[in-house]
Amino acid sequence: MTNSTHSRTRSNAAWWFLLPSLCLLLFVGVLPLVTIFNYSFFDIFTLESRFWVGTEWYRDILSSERFLHSLGRSLLFSMIVLSIQLPLGIYIALLLPREGRFRTAMLMIVALPLMVPWNTVPSMWVSFIGSEAGFGGRALALLGVDFDYKFNAVHTWILLVLMDTWHWIGLVVILCYSSLSTISPAYYQAAAIDGASRFQVFRFLELPKMSGVLMMALLLRFMDSFMIYTEAFRVNAGGPDHKTTFLSLDLGEQIAAFNYGPAAARSIIYFIIILSIAWAFKTVMNIRQNETPEGGR
Repeated sequence: MTNSTHSRTRSNAAWWFLLPSLCLLLFVGVLPLVTIFNYSFFDIFTLESRFWVGTEWYRDILSSERFLHSLGRSLLFSMIVLSIQLPLGIYIALLLPREGRFRTAMLMIVALPLMVPWNTVPSMWVSFIGSEAGFGGRALALLGVDFDYKFNAVHTWILLVLMDTWHWIGLVVILCYSSLSTISPAYYQAAAIDGASRFQVFRFLELPKMSGVLMMALLLRFMDSFMIYTEAFRVNAGGPDHKTTFLSLDLGEQIAAFNYGPAAARSIIYFIIILSIAWAFKTVMNIRQNETPEGGR
């Protein structure tokens, strides 16, 4: 009884260490969310002059074709990005050496794009791909490729995908590499003795080890790519002809126009979409964790 009480006391005392973080989360997360949720039911001219409209903004947004098209473009962009970055990140992680003096240097090179700010990335790529001064643009011109990201929607999408992949592929690589580094060399030796092929080693040894971090990378990259804003806005501001107008650009447009009521409703809708997807990922991860012990028996 005494040991149980002492253990429970220690467990409850640990929450005091989390109290500062919980207070910070309440201040920067919960309070703004509650405020935005409240504003979404008003037509706001000023903070002192606002009129109750109920769920009018939600009905207008959810029934508009522009919202559905923007949602489709955002989902499509995320699917394209994930289908490229996850396999490519795994492949690069498998190529990196597990030991040696060049390992740290190569990891630093891979992680370097992660240090570049969001607003700098589009400026760099636009300068690189520009036909007049950019090396990439001049190289494409010499090859006879007319790359026009300003007026060709397909080229704009290609540029955005390349830009996002260059910026974030390092995150996937580092996550996968950290998981691969925990595999004992004895497992590789056992696989070699059994005559396992390279694909079999990847399928039955390396991929299961990376599955946890891959789910994490999938969730992080989906949430970030789904809400892409700075890159798309700086490259072509949603053009040409709104072909790269994503959900976040619609939201930014309403904020810039001081339409705070519709912008608040749109923010809540986006938050619910992201929260639902995150909950689905969490559910899948919990099912996987619960099934792992059974599979090991």
